[in-house]
Amino acid sequence: MHRLLWDVDTQVDFMLPKGRLYVPGAEETAPAMGRLVGAARATGLVHVASADDHELSDSEISREPDFSTTYPPHCLRGTRGARKVPETEQVEPVPLGLSAVPGDYLVGREFLLLKKHFDVFTNPHAERLIELLDPDEILVFGVATDVCDDAAIRGMLQRGRRVRFVEDAARGLDEARTARCLTAWREGGVEFSTVDEVLSLL
Repeated sequence: MHRLLWDVDTQVDFMLPKGRLYVPGAEETAPAMGRLVGAARATGLVHVASADDHELSDSEISREPDFSTTYPPHCLRGTRGARKVPETEQVEPVPLGLSAVPGDYLVGREFLLLKKHFDVFTNPHAERLIELLDPDEILVFGVATDVCDDAAIRGMLQRGRRVRFVEDAARGLDEARTARCLTAWREGGVEFSTVDEVLSLL
Protein backbone atom coordinates (compact mmCIF):
# COMPACT_ATOMS: atom_id res chain seq x y z
CA MET A 1 0.00 0.00 0.00
CA HIS A 2 1.29 3.45 -0.95
CA ARG A 3 1.20 5.64 2.17
CA LEU A 4 2.00 9.28 2.96
CA LEU A 5 3.06 10.66 6.37
CA TRP A 6 1.26 13.93 7.14
CA ASP A 7 2.72 15.96 10.00
CA VAL A 8 0.46 18.75 11.33
CA ASP A 9 2.08 21.85 12.84
CA THR A 10 4.63 20.22 15.15
CA GLN A 11 6.12 23.61 15.97
CA VAL A 12 7.66 24.95 19.16
CA ASP A 13 4.83 27.41 19.91
CA PHE A 14 2.35 24.52 19.98
CA MET A 15 4.51 21.69 21.26
CA LEU A 16 6.43 23.11 24.24
CA PRO A 17 5.09 24.49 27.54
CA LYS A 18 6.73 27.89 26.95
CA GLY A 19 5.22 28.15 23.49
CA ARG A 20 2.86 31.01 22.65
CA LEU A 21 -0.09 28.71 21.92
CA TYR A 22 0.87 25.60 23.86
CA VAL A 23 -1.28 22.50 23.43
CA PRO A 24 -1.40 20.83 26.86
CA GLY A 25 0.60 17.61 26.96
CA ALA A 26 1.93 18.02 23.43
CA GLU A 27 5.56 17.62 24.53
CA GLU A 28 4.70 14.13 25.82
CA THR A 29 3.95 13.04 22.26
CA ALA A 30 7.29 14.20 20.81
CA PRO A 31 9.06 10.82 21.17
CA ALA A 32 6.19 9.07 19.37
CA MET A 33 6.31 11.69 16.64
CA GLY A 34 10.05 11.21 16.32
CA ARG A 35 9.56 7.48 15.83
CA LEU A 36 7.13 8.13 12.98
CA VAL A 37 9.44 10.58 11.24
CA GLY A 38 12.43 8.29 11.72
CA ALA A 39 10.55 5.34 10.28
CA ALA A 40 9.43 7.41 7.30
CA ARG A 41 13.02 8.42 6.66
CA ALA A 42 14.24 4.82 6.97
CA THR A 43 11.60 3.41 4.62
CA GLY A 44 11.56 6.25 2.08
CA LEU A 45 8.01 7.31 2.96
CA VAL A 46 7.19 10.84 1.82
CA HIS A 47 6.88 13.22 4.79
CA VAL A 48 4.58 16.19 4.24
CA ALA A 49 4.55 18.71 7.08
CA SER A 50 2.38 21.77 7.54
CA ALA A 51 3.58 24.79 9.50
CA ASP A 52 1.99 28.06 10.53
CA ASP A 53 3.94 30.96 9.02
CA HIS A 54 2.36 34.03 10.58
CA GLU A 55 2.90 37.75 10.49
CA LEU A 56 1.22 40.12 12.91
CA SER A 57 -0.98 41.45 10.11
CA ASP A 58 -2.57 38.03 9.41
CA SER A 59 -6.35 37.84 9.87
CA GLU A 60 -6.00 34.86 12.23
CA ILE A 61 -3.88 36.88 14.69
CA SER A 62 -5.73 38.96 17.28
CA ARG A 63 -5.14 40.74 20.60
CA GLU A 64 -8.65 39.58 21.57
CA PRO A 65 -8.81 36.05 20.14
CA ASP A 66 -11.94 33.93 20.20
CA PHE A 67 -9.88 30.69 19.89
CA SER A 68 -12.16 29.58 17.09
CA THR A 69 -11.31 31.75 14.11
CA THR A 70 -8.70 34.01 15.74
CA TYR A 71 -5.76 33.25 18.02
CA PRO A 72 -3.06 35.20 19.89
CA PRO A 73 0.24 35.79 18.07
CA HIS A 74 2.01 32.47 17.46
CA CYS A 75 4.42 30.86 15.02
CA LEU A 76 5.56 34.28 13.84
CA ARG A 77 7.89 34.11 10.87
CA GLY A 78 11.54 34.08 11.87
CA THR A 79 10.91 33.30 15.54
CA ARG A 80 11.99 30.22 17.47
CA GLY A 81 8.31 29.42 18.06
CA ALA A 82 7.77 28.87 14.34
CA ARG A 83 10.45 26.19 14.15
CA LYS A 84 9.62 22.51 14.19
CA VAL A 85 10.62 20.55 17.28
CA PRO A 86 13.79 18.44 16.85
CA GLU A 87 11.85 15.16 16.76
CA THR A 88 10.02 16.15 13.57
CA GLU A 89 12.53 18.47 11.94
CA GLN A 90 12.94 17.78 8.26
CA VAL A 91 16.39 17.43 6.68
CA GLU A 92 15.93 19.22 3.37
CA PRO A 93 12.24 19.93 2.67
CA VAL A 94 10.77 21.56 -0.39
CA PRO A 95 9.16 24.73 1.09
CA LEU A 96 5.78 25.60 -0.40
CA GLY A 97 4.15 28.93 0.41
CA LEU A 98 1.01 30.35 -1.13
CA SER A 99 2.61 31.37 -4.43
CA ALA A 100 2.52 29.15 -7.50
CA VAL A 101 5.63 27.14 -8.29
CA PRO A 102 6.52 25.10 -11.38
CA GLY A 103 5.60 21.44 -11.19
CA ASP A 104 9.20 20.28 -11.57
CA TYR A 105 9.92 21.65 -8.08
CA LEU A 106 7.46 19.18 -6.54
CA VAL A 107 10.02 16.42 -6.33
CA GLY A 108 11.49 14.98 -3.14
CA ARG A 109 10.78 13.02 0.02
CA GLU A 110 10.04 15.98 2.31
CA PHE A 111 7.66 18.88 1.72
CA LEU A 112 6.86 21.82 4.02
CA LEU A 113 3.47 23.49 3.52
CA LEU A 114 3.54 27.02 4.95
CA LYS A 115 0.17 28.48 5.86
CA LYS A 116 -1.54 31.60 7.19
CA HIS A 117 -4.69 29.82 8.37
CA PHE A 118 -5.27 26.75 10.51
CA ASP A 119 -6.70 24.90 7.50
CA VAL A 120 -3.79 23.51 5.46
CA PHE A 121 -5.98 23.41 2.36
CA THR A 122 -5.85 27.21 2.24
CA ASN A 123 -2.41 26.50 0.79
CA PRO A 124 -3.19 25.31 -2.77
CA HIS A 125 -0.13 23.06 -2.76
CA ALA A 126 -1.77 20.77 -0.18
CA GLU A 127 -4.34 19.54 -2.67
CA ARG A 128 -1.78 19.59 -5.45
CA LEU A 129 0.61 17.34 -3.50
CA ILE A 130 -2.11 14.85 -2.62
CA GLU A 131 -3.13 14.61 -6.26
CA LEU A 132 0.49 14.25 -7.39
CA LEU A 133 1.51 11.69 -4.75
CA ASP A 134 -1.87 9.91 -4.92
CA PRO A 135 -1.50 7.86 -1.71
CA ASP A 136 -3.73 4.91 -0.86
CA GLU A 137 -3.69 6.09 2.75
CA ILE A 138 -2.57 9.22 4.61
CA LEU A 139 -1.08 8.79 8.10
CA VAL A 140 -1.90 11.92 10.11
CA PHE A 141 -0.36 13.09 13.39
CA GLY A 142 0.37 16.41 15.10
CA VAL A 143 -1.40 19.27 16.87
CA ALA A 144 -3.92 20.40 17.68
CA THR A 145 -6.38 17.53 17.25
CA ASP A 146 -9.44 19.76 17.46
CA VAL A 147 -8.15 22.58 15.24
CA CYS A 148 -5.50 21.99 12.59
CA ASP A 149 -5.68 18.18 12.62
CA ASP A 150 -9.44 18.43 12.26
CA ALA A 151 -9.24 20.83 9.32
CA ALA A 152 -6.66 18.64 7.58
CA ILE A 153 -8.54 15.38 8.09
CA ARG A 154 -11.88 16.85 7.05
CA GLY A 155 -10.23 18.23 3.94
CA MET A 156 -8.75 14.84 3.10
CA LEU A 157 -12.06 13.08 3.58
CA GLN A 158 -13.81 15.64 1.39
CA ARG A 159 -11.30 14.79 -1.31
CA GLY A 160 -12.08 11.09 -1.05
CA ARG A 161 -8.88 10.09 0.69
CA ARG A 162 -8.39 7.23 3.13
CA VAL A 163 -7.03 8.54 6.45
CA ARG A 164 -5.39 6.86 9.45
CA PHE A 165 -5.01 8.99 12.60
CA VAL A 166 -2.08 8.20 14.91
CA GLU A 167 -3.68 8.77 18.31
CA ASP A 168 -0.61 8.71 20.55
CA ALA A 169 1.21 11.24 18.36
CA ALA A 170 -1.39 14.00 18.75
CA ARG A 171 -2.99 16.26 21.38
CA GLY A 172 -5.99 18.59 21.43
CA LEU A 173 -6.64 22.01 22.92
CA ASP A 174 -10.15 21.45 24.23
CA GLU A 175 -11.23 18.04 25.56
CA ALA A 176 -14.91 18.28 24.60
CA ARG A 177 -14.18 19.64 21.13
CA THR A 178 -11.53 16.96 20.61
CA ALA A 179 -14.05 14.25 21.51
CA ARG A 180 -16.51 15.64 18.96
CA CYS A 181 -13.83 15.63 16.28
CA LEU A 182 -12.86 12.02 16.96
CA THR A 183 -16.50 10.94 16.78
CA ALA A 184 -17.02 12.77 13.49
CA TRP A 185 -13.86 11.24 12.02
CA ARG A 186 -14.91 7.73 12.98
CA GLU A 187 -18.27 8.32 11.34
CA GLY A 188 -16.39 9.54 8.27
CA GLY A 189 -14.37 6.33 8.02
CA VAL A 190 -11.06 7.40 9.59
CA GLU A 191 -8.97 4.52 10.98
CA PHE A 192 -7.31 4.96 14.39
CA SER A 193 -3.90 3.50 15.28
CA THR A 194 -1.00 3.81 17.69
CA VAL A 195 2.56 4.50 16.57
CA ASP A 196 3.47 0.84 17.20
CA GLU A 197 0.61 -0.28 14.96
CA VAL A 198 1.62 2.14 12.21
CA LEU A 199 5.26 1.07 12.33
CA SER A 200 4.19 -2.54 11.91
CA LEU A 201 2.52 -1.52 8.64
CA LEU A 202 5.60 0.16 7.15
